[in-house]
Amino acid sequence: MTTENTSKYIPIIESLEQIIQEAQLLEESSGDLLEKIHPKYLKSACNLLHYRALRSHDLRKVQKKLGNLGLSRLAKSQSHVMASLQTTLAFLQALDQKSPITSTSPELSFKAGSKALRSNAKKLLGYRTKKRRTRIMVTLPSEASDDYHLVKSMISAGMNCARINCAHDSEVEWEKMANHVRQASEELGKKCKIAMDLAGPKIRTGPLEEGPKIRKIKPTKDITGQVVAPATVWMGLYPEPHGVHIPVSEEDLLQLQNVDQLFFRDTRNKKRAVTHLYPLDDGFIGHCDATSIIETGMPMFSEKKEKGIQIQVGEIPPVEMPILLQEGDQLRLDKNTVIGSQANLDSHGHLMEAAHISCTAPEIFGQVKEGEKILFDDGKISGLITEVTEHHIWITIQYATNGIAKLRSDKGINLPESDLTISGLTPKDKQDLPFIAANADVVNFSFVNRPQDVTELISELDKLDARDQLGVILKIETQSGFNQLTDILLEAMQIYPIGVMIARGDLAIETGWENIGRVQEEILSLCQAAHITDIWATQVLEGLAKRGIPSRAEITDAVMSQRADCVMLNKGPFILNAIELLNEILIDMEPYWEKNSPLSPMLMKAE
Repeated sequence: MTTENTSKYIPIIESLEQIIQEAQLLEESSGDLLEKIHPKYLKSACNLLHYRALRSHDLRKVQKKLGNLGLSRLAKSQSHVMASLQTTLAFLQALDQKSPITSTSPELSFKAGSKALRSNAKKLLGYRTKKRRTRIMVTLPSEASDDYHLVKSMISAGMNCARINCAHDSEVEWEKMANHVRQASEELGKKCKIAMDLAGPKIRTGPLEEGPKIRKIKPTKDITGQVVAPATVWMGLYPEPHGVHIPVSEEDLLQLQNVDQLFFRDTRNKKRAVTHLYPLDDGFIGHCDATSIIETGMPMFSEKKEKGIQIQVGEIPPVEMPILLQEGDQLRLDKNTVIGSQANLDSHGHLMEAAHISCTAPEIFGQVKEGEKILFDDGKISGLITEVTEHHIWITIQYATNGIAKLRSDKGINLPESDLTISGLTPKDKQDLPFIAANADVVNFSFVNRPQDVTELISELDKLDARDQLGVILKIETQSGFNQLTDILLEAMQIYPIGVMIARGDLAIETGWENIGRVQEEILSLCQAAHITDIWATQVLEGLAKRGIPSRAEITDAVMSQRADCVMLNKGPFILNAIELLNEILIDMEPYWEKNSPLSPMLMKAE
């Protein structure tokens, strides 16, 4: 007989029994769906259905009561839902009846759920790096096709999976990149997987005018403008984390063996010098105590007055010429691929031609309407569509970050108010897929909005007889994709292995900045419930990769990313620095998290 003292358990017991019953009924009614699931994912699919049943309830009151009793609050039950429910129920029934705990034998135990997460991540992304569970995926830049040393350095720094974006370059460059990854993996004894992105119907800005091939060297100055520390310069074949990179050929490096300083005139004809040259592996470190602008082909001399040993500055990437935009400006979006440029003004400041840039998805020109909102570069620039013609979309800028913002090439365009029908595989995707199936370990599927998109990809893989030889990563980057994610995952679980990339930049625009924190947490939870590998992507350490300096917010973001199975870094001049730092952060955070569950190692001092 239940006493007054133990009657408080009954409402919780009844709530859990109801959830368990609903979860079992949902599994039983999903027989046709489960018949299509890959055997490796069958228990995982059932667990995902159980999680759907669990999350159809507002659990907060029950969780608070469980917490007050010192029992599991079910907040970390994603990978083993039924085991958590039944075990918690058994504890409550034992407390209520003052009897021994009746053990349960669920189909998927706590240990089995966690093991499935690990084994699926290993199958999709390969072996993890020692001392960290979370893998690192890195987008290869175009120069990786000709620069083997760069690829090898990226793997040495901690890259576990090389991402090749098929929206850029061609099969010739992709094959070179893939060969470099395999060669470096073999030489280093570190297996690095290759993932290739289907370009998809992603809407991005087109190319812009290229600027001069220059690089600026800046010493540290105090508030009065006085130099307090010289700039560190790295002279070598490839960028390194030592300082500002001045590319120098192998032949010229040999000439510097007995040189301790170099003199030159910068692009402004100012006399400058790199002093205190010191040899390191593959190059030399030096110092420059005055602001200097160097350019490709610039001569440098070992003696003043342009005498002594002469070397040349190697190839410096051209500076991109962004479009500057502020509130009230007009911008023309071009359907045809033309080189974009800044607004053209006459000598009196009158507008001769508006700023313009092309769009990579010409099909939107028949789908957008006047009065709809348009956003660029993760919402840094937003505007109102004022006119739509056959070949142009005219936009009035309504917002620009910091009052005036730079619009660059290859930046995302979002149209959250437009009724777009763009999704699934494009003709280019279908053309690229045979090459990807033959050369990659994983295909990244962009712009997944609905289960039918996954069905289409599976059909194409079957045509190539590649269903069982190629992993698939689904890129979730729209509101529609997020809202239908459970059904998308259940459709995708016909093949093995699969993963989900959380494209946080586009998701923030699509779902709202105020919602992105919740959205990414929900995606992580759904993936964990399905034992599907998740990839934390978009702007991770972007400031460091592109400018050499991370922000505090980026460091915090990188720390939080450790809960995912993989973190993706995008390309940039300082990508090696970014890989090295992320590797250190993930190793440092490893003792504190196991997937989404916090751990408590011994308290340690900062060193």
